[in-house]
Amino acid sequence: MKVHHLNCGTMRPLATPGGLVCHVLLVETPTGLALVDTGLGLRYGSEPGKLFGPSRFVVRPVFDEAEAAVRQVQALGFDPHDVRDIVLTHFDADHVGGIADFPWARIHLTGDEANAALTPRTFAEKSRYLPAQRDHRPELVRHEPAAGDQWRGFASATELTEIGDGIVMLALPGHSRGHAAIAVDAGHGRWVLHAGDSFYHSRQIGGHGKAPLGLLAMERTVAFDWPRVRENHERLRELLASNAPGLQIVNAHDPTLLAAARESSGQRG
Repeated sequence: MKVHHLNCGTMRPLATPGGLVCHVLLVETPTGLALVDTGLGLRYGSEPGKLFGPSRFVVRPVFDEAEAAVRQVQALGFDPHDVRDIVLTHFDADHVGGIADFPWARIHLTGDEANAALTPRTFAEKSRYLPAQRDHRPELVRHEPAAGDQWRGFASATELTEIGDGIVMLALPGHSRGHAAIAVDAGHGRWVLHAGDSFYHSRQIGGHGKAPLGLLAMERTVAFDWPRVRENHERLRELLASNAPGLQIVNAHDPTLLAAARESSGQRG
C-alpha cells in the first residue's frame, strides 16, 4: 500500500525548538483511502476552545486550513469521500480534530480508548476528551488488540482486515488509557510504524542527547500511566536498535521524523 506522510497541524509550545507537527498517514488501500490520525481539522479555525480546550494555550496550535487532512487529500488529487476509514492512535484533540471533516468515515480505535473518550473517569480524561470532538456522532469501531496476534514482539496486536491486509493495531497504553500504535505494510518489505504519542522526540528511543525539557515535562504531565510510557520507550528503543530491515518508526509530533519519512518515500515538501 502506498503511504503519504502529511503534516496536519503545526504547534509551537514553549521551550520546544523547531515546534511540533501532527504527523498523519494517508494510506492507499485496495478498496479506498484510510487515514492514521487526522490532526487539527477545519473546525479548529472557528472553534478552538470547544475542540481543544485550555491545553491549546500550552501546545499553541497554529491554524492553517491548507494543513487540514481534507484539504491535503484534495491537493493530492483524491476525492475526500474515498477516505472510508480513519484509524486513531488515541482520541486527543490534535489527533481527532479532523474526523468531523470526514463524517462518513468509520473511526477505528481500541475499546479502552473508546471507553475513555465516551465515559472519562478522571478529571484529566474529562479535560482531554471534549464532547465537541464527536458531536457529529461518528461511527466508532472498537478493536481489542489484547486478543489479537503477535507483531514483531508486541503481543497485543490485531490486523484490521476490514480495511485491508497489512494494517495492524498494537496496544500501547500509557499516554492515554487506550493508546495504540499503527503498523502499515508499505510494500516491498517496508513497514511504517506510527507510534502516535508513545514517545514525543526521536532522542527518547535512539540517538544522542536529550529531548527538549519543555517537551518532556508536557509528556509526563499528560500521561495517563507514566510507568507504562517509560516501558513503551524501552520497547520501541529495542525495536529501533534491532535494525529490522525495512522498518521505519515515526511518531505524531517530531518534525525530523516526518521529514525523514517524506524523504524516504520520495515526497516533496
